[in-house]
Amino acid sequence: MDASTALNAHDIQVLAVAAIGIALLVVLIVWLKLHAFLALTIGALFVGVGSGIPLDKVTASYENGVGGVLGYVGVLIALGAMLGKLLADSGGADRLVETLLRGRPATLPWKMALVASIIGIPMFFEIGLVLLIPVVMLAVHRSKGPAMRLGIPALAGLSVLHGFIPPHPGPLAAIAILHANVGVTLALGLLIAIPTVAVAGPLFGLLAARLVPIGAAGAGLAVTASGSAGNAGDQKPSASPTFAWTLVTLLSPLVLMLLKAAADIWLDKSAPLRPVLDFIGDPVFALLVAVLLAMVTFGTAVGFTLPVLAKKIADSLLPVVGVMLIVGAGGGFKQALVDGGTGNAIAKIALAAGLSTLVLSWIVAVLIRLATGSATVATVTAAGIIAPLAGGLSTNHLSLVVLAIGAGSLFFSHVNDAGFWLVKEYFGLTVGQTIKTWSVMETVISVMGLLLTLALSAVF
Repeated sequence: MDASTALNAHDIQVLAVAAIGIALLVVLIVWLKLHAFLALTIGALFVGVGSGIPLDKVTASYENGVGGVLGYVGVLIALGAMLGKLLADSGGADRLVETLLRGRPATLPWKMALVASIIGIPMFFEIGLVLLIPVVMLAVHRSKGPAMRLGIPALAGLSVLHGFIPPHPGPLAAIAILHANVGVTLALGLLIAIPTVAVAGPLFGLLAARLVPIGAAGAGLAVTASGSAGNAGDQKPSASPTFAWTLVTLLSPLVLMLLKAAADIWLDKSAPLRPVLDFIGDPVFALLVAVLLAMVTFGTAVGFTLPVLAKKIADSLLPVVGVMLIVGAGGGFKQALVDGGTGNAIAKIALAAGLSTLVLSWIVAVLIRLATGSATVATVTAAGIIAPLAGGLSTNHLSLVVLAIGAGSLFFSHVNDAGFWLVKEYFGLTVGQTIKTWSVMETVISVMGLLLTLALSAVF
């Protein structure tokens, strides 16, 4: 271990504090049954103080983390809840599920994984999740099967695309840092993504359904948020939206974000159309358009009056307030770890191990992911650490390094990851059940990604 990678006293301190902080969360939430928002807040402040962040900046670090998450994800959760409420109350979700349920029931998990993968191409994980949850829960209710049998395939489709495929921010950032080729990374990423979704989604979903055999009733928040638990104003729709209009409404944000994704890849930043496409393809604008369109296709077109629509939209926000606070507090905990220097300490350990570039890339990303809870932070930090070692690699191998980092960034999501709390709250799981299903699924994706990356490195 040379001077550049040697651990100093502060590195050892922050690693110990991070481990104690995560253990503290588990004790507070699992044993003492403290609300996750309070536990995450206490944990973040403990990590901030213990890591040596100046006392007058500890709460600012936490607040920045909360604001960084809620300033973006909070808006998306709110818009997604509105869209889900209108989708369910109008009968659009029923129409969608009826179409999905046609054919053999055994194919439904595969259909769910396919739909999630398509939606996941341009969307952040959180956006895809809030859009898919009402559909997944209604399909679970109608099929009378365990929630995880359909929930895991949907989560796998979204997560794999988030970690491996441009134009998601993590892969794009790694491509830029490592000077990899976008097209090659996209092509190789799809080769890895397809079998990974199959194994971590429908196949692992069978096991997850046995480990956590809850039905639709176990996901009370998701059902309530999507409007399945009653109609505001007691007004029933006089008609049902067609399958075509349901698809148009749900896919409208997807199309807008795909336009922005195409612009990111093929248009120069100085192109006249670029600012327009960047604006209309921003997830906040795209979801806002979808909500406004839903007010027609899932609202006035099916017989809801404007006062009833206003009541439905207001009611959709009540069940997600708790989710937003927990997700925000998770962001605050993550920021305390980042600002305290935990990621840098872990990077030094990984560099000193002297492994192959692909394996080292994966391990660095895994360790930073475990410490900070953020896949994007893990990807960007790992890419920066690995960049000096990747200078002489071929185009194909550079893309495989990007994908190895992406695989590592998804490893074992746990209590310091905002996504962990989103899944827990939306599916109505306990912390232990979330670990058995979501956390293990993420680990399967990560390990599959590494193995397939190594296999492709032997071919290309």
